[in-house]
Amino acid sequence: MRWCLAAALAALAAGPAAAQGITLSMGDGGGSLAGLSIQLFLLVTVISLAPGLLIMATCFPFIVTVLSILRQAIGLQQSPPNMLIVSIGLVLTYYVMDPVFTEAWTTGVDPLLQEQIDTATAIANIEAPFRGFMQARVDPETLARMAALRGDAAQVAVDPAVPPLSVLIPSFLLSEIANAFQIGFLIFLPFMIIDLVVAAVLMSMGMMMVPPALVSLPFKLAFFAVANGWTLVSEALVRGYF
Repeated sequence: MRWCLAAALAALAAGPAAAQGITLSMGDGGGSLAGLSIQLFLLVTVISLAPGLLIMATCFPFIVTVLSILRQAIGLQQSPPNMLIVSIGLVLTYYVMDPVFTEAWTTGVDPLLQEQIDTATAIANIEAPFRGFMQARVDPETLARMAALRGDAAQVAVDPAVPPLSVLIPSFLLSEIANAFQIGFLIFLPFMIIDLVVAAVLMSMGMMMVPPALVSLPFKLAFFAVANGWTLVSEALVRGYF
């Protein structure tokens, strides 16, 4: 699928200088066998890290964290299983990130495959939509703190309009996790109220030996099913990006 190729090349753009240097050097046809072997090894290493880098630059961490908190709030330990949670997160991530993937493909990958632009321009064009997506969601305070943590902060001036990816990606990831925990707190409240009500009823009936979590679980499942919870939560998560 073309969006997969665009996403992989966008992950490579997290280290544009290294990826560009490796690609250009290998395309020159010169250099010793040892040098080409090292370059090939570095290129394979970057490609192997591409899925992880891609996850960091998308909405996947936010969505999968909220879904995991939702499962914990309901009181279920293994249902839905982790594989299903990740699968839902990936599907919703594709739904949200499809415009970004499409723009990266049309402006960077496709012209590069058609040999209309060079590698450096293609990497910059692929990086641009992902950078715009992350900058629209990153917390300015988190971005400033991550910039201040750099040992060379005095020499590296982080422009809020165009921050380096080495600062933008971790800032975006931390911002997404913080937002996920805020949403998780709101999701937890109605289920916690059900637990408190059930616990109070059991104590008033003198049934203190009955675990309240065991009794409240069917009520929480019924409440979530009647409210069409999965659709509402998924819609709310997606709507936050549009």
